[in-house]
Amino acid sequence: MKLLRRFPVHLLLLAITIAGLPARSAGSTSVGQQAADTLGHIAGIVRSADGGTPLAGATVMVLGTGGRAVTHDDGSFRIAVPDAEPYRLRIDHPGYEAGLVDVRPGEMATVDLEVAAIPLPDVVVTAVLSPTAANETIRPSAVFAEEKLQRRLEATLAQTVASVPGVAVTSMGPGTSQPVIRGLGGDRILMLEDGQRVGDVVNSGPDHATALAPSTARRIDVIRGPSAILYGSNALGGVINVVRDEVPQAVPYRATGFTSLQGQGATRAIGGSSQITVGVTEHVPLRVEVSKREGGDLRTPIGRLVGTQTDTWSVAAGTSWVDNWGYAGGAFRYFANEYGIPGGFLGGHTNAVRTEQERTAGRFRGVIRPGRGLEAIELDAGYTWYRHNEWEPPDILGTLFERKIASGEARARHAGWGPFTSGAVGARVSWENFGFGGALYSPNTQRRTQAAYVLEEIRLDPVTLEAGLRYDRVELEPNEEDASSDIGHIRARSFGAISGSLGALLAVTRQFTLGASVGRAFRTPDVHELYSEGPHLAANSFDIGNPSLDTETGLGIDVFGRITGQRLSAEATWFRNTIAGYIFSQPTGELSRVRLPIYQFVGEDAVLTGFESLLAWSMPAGLKLEAVASYVHGTIRATNEPLPFMPPLQGRLAVGYSPVDWFVEAEARMAASQERTGRFEQSTDGYAIFGLSGGVRFTFAGRLHVVTLHLDNLGNAEYRRHLSRVKEIMPEAGRSLSVTYRVVY
Repeated sequence: MKLLRRFPVHLLLLAITIAGLPARSAGSTSVGQQAADTLGHIAGIVRSADGGTPLAGATVMVLGTGGRAVTHDDGSFRIAVPDAEPYRLRIDHPGYEAGLVDVRPGEMATVDLEVAAIPLPDVVVTAVLSPTAANETIRPSAVFAEEKLQRRLEATLAQTVASVPGVAVTSMGPGTSQPVIRGLGGDRILMLEDGQRVGDVVNSGPDHATALAPSTARRIDVIRGPSAILYGSNALGGVINVVRDEVPQAVPYRATGFTSLQGQGATRAIGGSSQITVGVTEHVPLRVEVSKREGGDLRTPIGRLVGTQTDTWSVAAGTSWVDNWGYAGGAFRYFANEYGIPGGFLGGHTNAVRTEQERTAGRFRGVIRPGRGLEAIELDAGYTWYRHNEWEPPDILGTLFERKIASGEARARHAGWGPFTSGAVGARVSWENFGFGGALYSPNTQRRTQAAYVLEEIRLDPVTLEAGLRYDRVELEPNEEDASSDIGHIRARSFGAISGSLGALLAVTRQFTLGASVGRAFRTPDVHELYSEGPHLAANSFDIGNPSLDTETGLGIDVFGRITGQRLSAEATWFRNTIAGYIFSQPTGELSRVRLPIYQFVGEDAVLTGFESLLAWSMPAGLKLEAVASYVHGTIRATNEPLPFMPPLQGRLAVGYSPVDWFVEAEARMAASQERTGRFEQSTDGYAIFGLSGGVRFTFAGRLHVVTLHLDNLGNAEYRRHLSRVKEIMPEAGRSLSVTYRVVY
């Protein structure tokens, strides 16, 4: 880790920039001219419908196979496909409406894209059986991809997706941002990387960062509500899936990827990332990525938040064998992050604490497409090693967390089968070791999980139904039993429960749909919640577990209406989550023997209700209006007291102008005051923050280049977010200019 800290970031950025601009070979010819009639490949040209100009940098995706390509300077593309069946392509380009076209291998596809008013809804893959348009999903969802991802890209995943209705951010500094969905955080949100769990310890404390960087993501999917039957039972809040395609699914005809550079004023941060996929042979692709980001202390209108520097590094590589039957391959990823936690405030350590994260992950993925009604057999296996050290000045190890995970999963997906339009059945097993060190007294613990699930979809025009059922069994075994422990009887525990979901979507008209879903989710108490005993120094707390905690059982209901039109897009959702045995850390008002505030994990019945709304309107002159609002009301049922750390009513209003080659946007982010506070929790005032954004797109050397600028907190206002754990001593960031440059090839 220290070697990585000494690596000059400017040399890395120079290498990234050079690597991201591959030279165009002399005398290269159009893909369509080379092989338009080659069986096993789809070729075509993407043009602007306004004048027929070829479009470079458009992303072409084969729905169902994962094959992708980026168009070249003549607008051409070529993608390998397994067989001669017809395929549906989706084509995306900044400034244009997304295109959908059906084509057979050997045919030449010519796609003309219209200048965008409101683009076609994004394709969603998370927690659904097959690629689905956002307006056809049964649960509220959001997708960050292409230019939208670049406009919203931040240093952390939570900050990147913060504009989604119902999503808030909790933090103890810029490096520790964690997402909160509908008032729920920690492992009540499934954080996934290409569908696999990240394996960090973000749920063990507000000072813990998520062990993944969003800068190399191809797409980020956000599904709100308890809907993750395919991935786990404990997603009471929802799912966030960072899609990278680490194991390549197809062999690109030419090298594809991107290079991006980013700078941010509030932390004086500079970073860069690059990802490239090449075809080594006709059957073997290779994907390589690298990213690095360094930042200083957060600057606020009243001073610096001292001790909040960040230094993040990530490198990954993956390859596979691709054939007519499918593909199989593996990937490796190394992630390192060093960040600071400020001190000197109530709820914080006396001095700043330095935290080091390291994560090494390897995975195998294979997909077999047997046909004859069985769409795919998917096999996944992975191993993750994670270590988290918290250092007190000068170099005293205060707290250590270590986690090792080995997992395996098999899933079979079918297409049309009897009354079912599509469906899946699968099973998952995992073995986990939790280790603790430093000043923590928590016992090392093993956790074993077995799960089986089924998910089916039925389409009875105009109604779509989806039903899922899952059974999980979890066994936790500390390395030693202690019946006389100060926190209670430390012993092995086992849990088992059924979770499920049922959803319906009614297409009232082509543009207006109604939907509803109900989900029962089951969450096992975490090792930290059961067995913790000792000081957590970075958070300045003495954590006391409860070995007798029972499971959380949540019943979530969503009802929504959705409009998807040529110029108007809107969605409004009402939700209610009733959670039996909701586990949270509650301050006791007492001090431990080492003079730290004692926090005791308790389980109480709770209910969370709220709404989310989104309105996007595009006018003929090119002007666009977007309005977002959300609210959640959390209550402990037995006492009618507020649940702690609930986000207030919040919203966003944006007005923009977006021709084909550039855009400008003005926005206001607003939050009401929060007076409903838990025990020993402080209230916060409301605020309104203004920002400006702009960007330009251009083609140079046959590549699409995009430059984006964002000026946040235009008035340098002093404001405090309710979920910030450092709001007592410092407000949020002051006026800050962020610049992002990306070249797509």
